Amino acid sequence: MSAIPVMLIIWGVVAACFLALLAYRGQLTRYEEDQLFLSDTESNEQHEQLEIVRRVNQIQPIVRALGVAAAAMTVAIVGIFTYDAWQRLQ
Repeated sequence: MSAIPVMLIIWGVVAACFLALLAYRGQLTRYEEDQLFLSDTESNEQHEQLEIVRRVNQIQPIVRALGVAAAAMTVAIVGIFTYDAWQRLQ
């Protein structure tokens, strides 16, 4: 069995997880606002903003890792496909 179909399946799963995390991060940052809280009366809004930032910072390493994995797998799949096509032409 060729390695290409297996790598394409794994790549699809990694890419789907990466896109899902990007969509989740987009939903989180949708309500984030750049503002300065000067009084304690807006402490609830400040707490909500801090919670959003905490969640975004928590998933950021996972987003980076999945992005790098998807990019590396894309390069590997294209490389293997190109090498296989080159071998068949010769």
